Parts: sequence; C-alpha cells; structure tokens
Amino acid sequence: MAAAGGPVGVSLREATQRKLRRFSELRGKPVVAGEFWDIVAITAADEKQELAYRQQLSEKLKRKELPLGVQYHVFVDPAGAKIGNGGSTLCALQCLEKLYGDKWNSSTILLIHSGGYSQRLPNASALGKIFTTLPLGNPIYQMLELKLAMYIDFPLHMKPGILVTCADDIELYSIGESEHIRFDKPGFTALAHPSSLTVGTTHGVFVLDSFNCLTYRDLEYTSCHRFLHKPSIEKMHQFNAVCKPGNFFQHDFARDDTTYIQLDPEYVYTDSVFYMDHKSAKKLLAFYENIGTLNCEIDAYGDFLQALGPGATIEYTRNTSNVTKQESELVHVRQKIFHLLKGTSLNVVVLNNSKFYHIGTTEEYLFHFTSYSSLKSELGLQSIAFSILSDVPECSGKTSCIIQSIIDSRCSVAPGSVVEYSRLGPDVFVGENCIISNSYIITKAVLPAYSFLSSLSLKINGNLEYSTMAFGVQDNLKKNVQTLLDIKLLQFFGVCFLSCLDTWNLKITEELFSGNKTCLSLWTARIFPVCSSLSESVATSLKMLNAVKNNSPFSLDSYTLISIEEMLAYKDVEDMIAYREKIFLEISLNEK
Repeated sequence: MAAAGGPVGVSLREATQRKLRRFSELRGKPVVAGEFWDIVAITAADEKQELAYRQQLSEKLKRKELPLGVQYHVFVDPAGAKIGNGGSTLCALQCLEKLYGDKWNSSTILLIHSGGYSQRLPNASALGKIFTTLPLGNPIYQMLELKLAMYIDFPLHMKPGILVTCADDIELYSIGESEHIRFDKPGFTALAHPSSLTVGTTHGVFVLDSFNCLTYRDLEYTSCHRFLHKPSIEKMHQFNAVCKPGNFFQHDFARDDTTYIQLDPEYVYTDSVFYMDHKSAKKLLAFYENIGTLNCEIDAYGDFLQALGPGATIEYTRNTSNVTKQESELVHVRQKIFHLLKGTSLNVVVLNNSKFYHIGTTEEYLFHFTSYSSLKSELGLQSIAFSILSDVPECSGKTSCIIQSIIDSRCSVAPGSVVEYSRLGPDVFVGENCIISNSYIITKAVLPAYSFLSSLSLKINGNLEYSTMAFGVQDNLKKNVQTLLDIKLLQFFGVCFLSCLDTWNLKITEELFSGNKTCLSLWTARIFPVCSSLSESVATSLKMLNAVKNNSPFSLDSYTLISIEEMLAYKDVEDMIAYREKIFLEISLNEK
C-alpha cells in the first residue's frame, strides 16, 4: 500500500467517480428490475416532517432527479415517546408489511434513517438531513442522491433484505474491478472500516473472528465474534478488538487524513451500514407487533448488533451510559431483543480501502465544503455549484462554497463560508466560517465571522410569514437547563444568554420558551422575529445578531417572536421549495 495521496487515494477517488457517473446515467430513467433498489424508504420523526419529505420526493421525481420505477416511501414514527432509529426500523418493517404483504419478502430495500431535527446542523432542520444539499452535480445533489449513488452496486449482489443506513454519513470505498460486495448470507451483514481507537469510542467496533487471517486486501469477508457499541479504549483491548498488523494505513477520521505508519499501529474496525435478511427482519417485526407500543429509545446498532455473534452476552442491556433518556422499560426491551436475536450470525465485509465521513454538524459541514479535504477531492465537490457569481476567494487553503445561489459581483463572501439557496446583493459582506441558507439580503449588511443564518417560510393562521434563525455556528442548540435561574449557563454567539436578553430588551419569564418548561435551550427560546417578507426577516435577525456581537441594544419587544422549535411546526415547505425553484430557473436561464 502507498502513502496518502498515492495509489490508494487515487483508487478511492476513481471508484467514487465511477459510482457517481453510473448514478447520473440512471437519473430520470426507468430502472430495469434487479438493476436498482426495489424500495427506498426514509424515516421521519413526525407527521410534519413526513409531509415535508413527501413533498420533496414528489418534486425530485417530477424533475427527474431520481431513478424512476422505484417505490419511494416515507415512514413516520408513531406519536408519543421517542423510539430511536431502532424503533424506527421496527416501525418501518410494520409499514412494509401493511403496504406489500408477503411481496416485500422478495424485495431489495434501502432504509434511510432521517427522523432527527438536525439540531447540530440547523440549515437541514426544516427540510431534513437526507435533503442536505451538496456542492455537486447538475441538478444539484442532496444527501439522498449521494446515498443512492454510493450504494449503486449493492442491489445487484444482494439477496432480498434490508440495508439500514443513516442520513448524515458518507461511506466511500474502493475494491478490485472484478470484485463485488455481496449481501447474500443469512442473518446480518455489516460493512467494516479501519479506524483509529479514538474514532472507535464513538462508533460500533467489531471483534472479528479472524484478525490473524486477514490479508489486508481491499475487500475481505469474515464473521464477527461480538460487537461493541461505543466502547472505551480499555474495552477494545480487553475484548481483542484491536488490530496490529505491520505497515498499514491508519485512517484518522477525526482529522480526515490518511497516514502511512512505519511502526505497528493500533486500530479497530468500525461500523457504518448493515444488512439484514428477510428472516431476521420478520423475526424483529413479530417482536414489535407482540409488544404493541414501544415506549423507549432503541438503537438499531447498539441494541440489534450487540445481540449478534457467538460472543454476545447480555451485560450490555443494562448499560445505559450512552442513552440520552433512561425509560423504565428500556432494559427489559433490550433483553427481549437480545434473546430474540441471540445465535444470529453477524457477517462482516471488511473494506480496507474505505473512508467514513460524517457531515451532521456545522463544523464538519464547513470543513468538508470549504477546505481542501479528502472528501472534497474524492467526491469532486465544487466551490461554485450551479450558481451565478464571478469567482470565490481563496485563503490559507480555504475557499468559500456557493450552492444554487445568486451572488452580486460586488458582494464579498470570505473563505470558509457556505451560501446555499440564497440571493445576496452588492453591499453584503459575509465574514469567514459562516453558513447562510434560504436567505435574501438586498440591503447593506455585514455578517460577522462564524455567523449562522437560515430562513424559513411559515404558515401562521393562514398567512404566509417568514422567520430567520440567527446565531453562532459554534453555539450548542441542544444544551438545555431546567430552570430560569440556570439560563445564564446558555451561550448565544459566545455571549452569556442573560446578557443577550438584556441587549434585546426581553424579560426572563417562562413564556420566553416554547415546549417543555423544564428543558430550556436556544432551540426553544422565543427570540426570533416573525416578519411579512423574507428580506425583512433576514435583516431583522441580522440586527439582533450584530447587536450581541457589537454590544449595542436592539429591542425585540415590539416583534412577534418564536423559537426554532415553533418555526418547524409552522414551516411552509411548499413556499420554501418554490423559492428554491425561482433561483433554479433564474440560474438555468443565465446558463443558456
């Protein structure tokens, strides 16, 4: 194997480009039976999200951006308790049974989990993580198209069953020209990627049956003795998950690079997507229908895969350290799943020349789109993707990234920033490391470095309104406190939230927050003005942002204010799609 940037990097890039070309040929054309997925299903967290996903799928099919002749579905989680991606998987199986009866037994199915609210990448919150836009392709790719492209070879070599994946990660791999990844064994089959031990602590880790027999070719098949979910480094060593071959590539995904190690490195094999055959799927479906209502959060990786393999033990069912909310019946349900799946095999497809990327946070999103990262090279991501503007600046190995936007030639967008689906006028200056989404800025404006702006169309009491979420890209929208006394622990654009409220002339009351009054956060804070036009909405939210940045008062008490949580409840997907369509048509006419 060669060093980074050598034949291995080249082969990964070439393999990725081949898949993209093949998918491009299938867009808008009917697929032959067996050539592509029979069914593609996307999960949604609630009915509002389900509707948004259906509308976007309908638009994509109308514009022939997806292969035709495939059954595309959106399956919504039942109302009530949060059930996790494991619960969503069970719910999806039930939906497939209701829709297809026994017919789904002979289908190849791609199940994409996209039921979250994307609090760490809020420009994907309104329309969904699986519809996150990429600076790639014409028409522009979103994560859905990329998923379909990267898995394009799978259905041809798969027995009927279900491939389970998440909406915000990307798996790239290269194998020999005459080789194929096969999903044809009974039970479960998972892809495995070489990773550093640090990466292993945040993923699933395979304890392979045949570490000593691996030849470190690009593609190898083996079985898994047991599966560890987000283990400590100590546990990886304890259960013999750590591999130590001589001269081998260490993939450090946290730093997104590949380094040739002369000494024996320590690394592990981590998970990404997994397949289950129909016998296993039917077993899980019978379990779900037997318990009736699921009232706890089940993880498809931690709770299904940890039950597999001959070395699996029941201890993990009582470990709730990785669980966000501990429901009383969680351990009981986990133990039922363990006994249900115990003895089922976990087959592993080892991809030694592969990479796993995650783009579910603002930091990851900016890094991969604006720096000269491996992902940018391997996918062929562009700095200007289907947009009107003259050029993008470059500085210190960074560039700005403009996606389906119209930027005046006198507008300045600093390196490190991403603009998508927006119109920016001549007197707009965008600082570095900003994210601007779905916005319209025509008046003179300065966006401080590390600003985040994302506008939503809203339908409130039958009227079309607009609101723009604005904060710092490094703000933690998920961080919450339980009482008003503790909101001083929250930070907005790096400033104590209490100080921000003074700047905006807002009183500290329970009414300042939507939803659960014992879970107070920037996500539920009613601080964003509702306006009658898109441009006014962006301008007003930008004023509140700059007021905090410059420590200068800007009163919000005369505006109707809502939280991001409420924006998503009021969102008008049709108007947001129509706004993007107008930009699309204007760019299309300009290109002719």
